[in-house]
Amino acid sequence: MRTQVAIIGAGPAGLLLGQLLSRAGIDNVILERRSADYVLSRIRAGVLEQGMVDLLHEAGVGERLDQEGLVHDGFSLAFGGALHRLDLKELSGGKTVTVYGQTEVTRDLIAARHALDRPTIYEAENVALHDFDGATPRVTFRANGQEQELHCDFIAGCDGYHGVSRASVPAKSLQTFERVYPFGWLGLLVDKPPAAHELVYANHERGFALCSMRSAERSRYYVQVPLEEKAGSWSDDAFFDELRRRLPAEIADAVQTGPSLEKSIAPLRSFVAEPMRFGRLFLAGDAAHIVPPTGAKGLNLAASDIRYLFDAFREHYRDGSNAGLDGYSARALARVWKAERFSWWMTNLLHRFPERDGFDQRIQQAEFNYLVHSRAAATAVAENYVGLPY
Repeated sequence: MRTQVAIIGAGPAGLLLGQLLSRAGIDNVILERRSADYVLSRIRAGVLEQGMVDLLHEAGVGERLDQEGLVHDGFSLAFGGALHRLDLKELSGGKTVTVYGQTEVTRDLIAARHALDRPTIYEAENVALHDFDGATPRVTFRANGQEQELHCDFIAGCDGYHGVSRASVPAKSLQTFERVYPFGWLGLLVDKPPAAHELVYANHERGFALCSMRSAERSRYYVQVPLEEKAGSWSDDAFFDELRRRLPAEIADAVQTGPSLEKSIAPLRSFVAEPMRFGRLFLAGDAAHIVPPTGAKGLNLAASDIRYLFDAFREHYRDGSNAGLDGYSARALARVWKAERFSWWMTNLLHRFPERDGFDQRIQQAEFNYLVHSRAAATAVAENYVGLPY
């Protein structure tokens, strides 16, 4: 079997790259170790920067996004019961974000790929990457009970933090940077209208809380918990009681309870692997970097990686130039580190760290007060939240 670009991973990053390549006439095959149903069952982020919205339209999958996505002009920060709204649109010169779940993005991309009749091999076992440091890379795998081999020009590693792509790179060729946070987010999904029409991030003495949503009828709520906590030890009632304690009264009163559709704990981590290119292997998305979810940057960073990588592949095949491929890693990492900084900053502003003392809490309070009273500070937050330019 032969193709031009072998894509490892059928999450949103791999599917988006595949869709853009296919529409540009560049042959590609996607290999995914899980089933399509499993990929669609993953509950993930849902706040899209304008740049990602534009890229989804370029990929031909913007119709349902336009119909069902919720455009948000701002969000609110709560600190010690005080609530302050940041007007993103006004502060950023007209930019907004769109709430549209990652599951829906993935569903749209799967349908679009099916419509183009492009190959995705699900439940591919024993995937191994070979010879990507030379001119003839290949991928071996087992599917439908048979050992198979895929020859290609390039490999795009879009298979996440635990995937085979980054793991295939010799350790001596990688430099990694990591920060593991001493808490997680306990998240609950419920089919009830959200407590507020925009996101509310709260810093409280009991810990962080977030009121988010997936649609006008489905809410997603989070509370900060110690790493050793288990989701199963929290009843729905206990979760909602704790959530309300951490929110300003007017938001807490608006929280509508119901049976949880899903409840899980996500650890928080900052991680970057450098570089993002190794010969003919290119890493993108979570395979190369992780951000804590506080800044809503994970899925959006995957999109900007794909923007750069698609442009580079198109330039190679259309113009015969390798400039984009050669510059991919540096270009992507420049944006990655800015998003890492913002996500780290938001995490530090909004969470209670177990080892920190009164001094640190006063610094948090001063930071919040500065945001409230300084247009320059608020503008810096807004331009990062809506997404820095590609």
